[in-house]
Amino acid sequence: MSHMEIAGQIEALREKIRHHENRYYVLDSPEISDAEFDGLMRELKTLEEAHPELVTEDSPTQRVGGKPKDGFAKVRHSRAMLSLDNVNSEEELRDWDRRVHELAGADAKVEYVCEFKLDGLSMALHYRDGKLARGLTRGDGETGEDVTMNVRTIRSVPLSLSEAKLEAAGMAANFEVRGEVVMPLEAFDKMNVEREEAGLQPAANPRNAAAGTIRTLEPNIVAQRRLDFYAYFALTEAGEDAFGEQDEALNALGKLGFRVNEHRDAAKDVEAVLQFVARAEEKRNQLGYEIDGVVVKVNSAALQKRLGYTGRAPRWAVAYKFAARSSVTRVESIRVQVGRTGKLTPVAVLTPAEVGGVTVTHATLHNADEIERLGLLIGDWVRIERGGDVIPKVVEVVEDAAHPRGHEKFVFPERCPACDSEVVRAPDEADFRCVNVDCPARLRESLLHFGSRGVMNIEGLGEAVVVQLMDRGLVRTLSDLYGLTEEQLLRLERIGEKSARALLAEIEKSKDAPLDRVLFGLGIRFVGERTAQTLAEEFGSMDALMAAGQDELERVNDVGPRVSESIVEFFHEQRNKDLVERLRASGLRFTAEKRQKSSQLEGKTFVLTGALPNLSREEAKEKIEAAGGKVSGSVSKKTHYVVAGEDAGSKLEKAQKLGVAVIDEAGLLEMLKGEAE
Repeated sequence: MSHMEIAGQIEALREKIRHHENRYYVLDSPEISDAEFDGLMRELKTLEEAHPELVTEDSPTQRVGGKPKDGFAKVRHSRAMLSLDNVNSEEELRDWDRRVHELAGADAKVEYVCEFKLDGLSMALHYRDGKLARGLTRGDGETGEDVTMNVRTIRSVPLSLSEAKLEAAGMAANFEVRGEVVMPLEAFDKMNVEREEAGLQPAANPRNAAAGTIRTLEPNIVAQRRLDFYAYFALTEAGEDAFGEQDEALNALGKLGFRVNEHRDAAKDVEAVLQFVARAEEKRNQLGYEIDGVVVKVNSAALQKRLGYTGRAPRWAVAYKFAARSSVTRVESIRVQVGRTGKLTPVAVLTPAEVGGVTVTHATLHNADEIERLGLLIGDWVRIERGGDVIPKVVEVVEDAAHPRGHEKFVFPERCPACDSEVVRAPDEADFRCVNVDCPARLRESLLHFGSRGVMNIEGLGEAVVVQLMDRGLVRTLSDLYGLTEEQLLRLERIGEKSARALLAEIEKSKDAPLDRVLFGLGIRFVGERTAQTLAEEFGSMDALMAAGQDELERVNDVGPRVSESIVEFFHEQRNKDLVERLRASGLRFTAEKRQKSSQLEGKTFVLTGALPNLSREEAKEKIEAAGGKVSGSVSKKTHYVVAGEDAGSKLEKAQKLGVAVIDEAGLLEMLKGEAE
């Protein structure tokens, strides 16, 4: 055969495989057996191995590729991926419908499209020349993470689309699809069985499992977990609506070969919407995936534009959230968990109860104040809920003839259940905490946090490895990671030479992590990723931060009394100082480039409210802070200016009552230029 004939044979085989992938993974209607499909894949792989010059990125054999080198890059969305406002009752839904009609005007024809609200992870897929080019998580709505390598492993995501399909759907070759990544219940159950067999904690729910999986740096692991992608928006390359109506867009996405939820319907009025909601609740437990409500969208794209957005959500769409699933069961005992920051969390051990098809044996009680509010005794009968299908919680104590009261009051331990160190509770706090920084219970969570993505990014330092390192006494504190040897790692189960060397290389690479990552990794209470970055930019070195007092710390944006007190408390503890010095001796970077700020707005506090015409909330905040100002979330007498945009609400009203100066975006920009006081 000639080279051209072989290329034609390979492409024809690819199209055949794509057809069968769509039948199996999208339409749930396979035409051939698994063995026959596997035979086609083997045939394609054999041909491509013999002719590597003919391998293309969109070939079905290339779904699982290499992993990202340095974690996931941040990429700005073509247009914001906003969350939806929620309604929880018929009355609230009717109120929303009334507002839509009022804003649309008497002449507008308002029709809706109803869709199941899938409980997963929002995703934006970009196609260039009909081929998958990029997959982005929702992130903060403005910027997402590039997880393309992992999205490619999802079989219901087309890697390429033929010209014929694009033409049939009325879609240009460059476009964007938005939708939801979900983990089917069957795949979720299978994953949890495997985790339990490996001695790992099972995942709490399919949504968390899907989110964690899509952000795994190993695409082969993502491929094994059988995620699905359901498309629900079609946009142009520029981020505009690709079709004039939402139902038209959904139909086009189906023609393109995307999985589109079959449970959707047009609704001419709110009565039809309510009927759809009722049908959805009936079907909720019969699906192979989790839903937590119904999404209602105005069908017309032109009317969507007219209705616009509030500061955080579209006015033309709403999520009707189902009531939390609940059940009544008995509290057999209460045990205490110790978290990464030393917080002691009481957990109710329950007589097993089914809630929404899931057997529940434990429920969080949050803290001592919550137990007191509930008036809970060990032995009580309680109502538990899985609100939004997340970790169950105790809602109330049930007391009647069939459910007698318990017999024993729970008392928080005076000593840590994990290390027997002193337990403390500040007068103004609800939480009890273990003060031992090297507490084994804290250490396990601290190590996992320290090595995680977004912190020190030590790939390979997973739960199974951490548990073994602690059990064998190889790691008793964070700094011990930097003294590990290949010989020690080879003694661990499932660790070979290649894995040991790779982990040591990751640990060595982590020494170059910037100061803000190290600060975040230390696990200081109330110091999250953003605060750590602000502190690093403000102080420039670990030494300067350690020497700072509360007054100096509170002059930094986003640092209030609780945060400053926590930082001072952390560095006052000698064992924590010793840890810092051991990390320094191991070669970690403890300096950063100090942020250069102007002083135009120094000493001025601003509050942002409403939608600004040009700047996003985050952009306005960055500009104010770069000029030395501070942005607060609430209006008080100490507020100097309220920057008000469209649909400014209660914050504007409060500012007017208190006599606080109110300016618009133009006024803010003038101040930043120094043209106004």
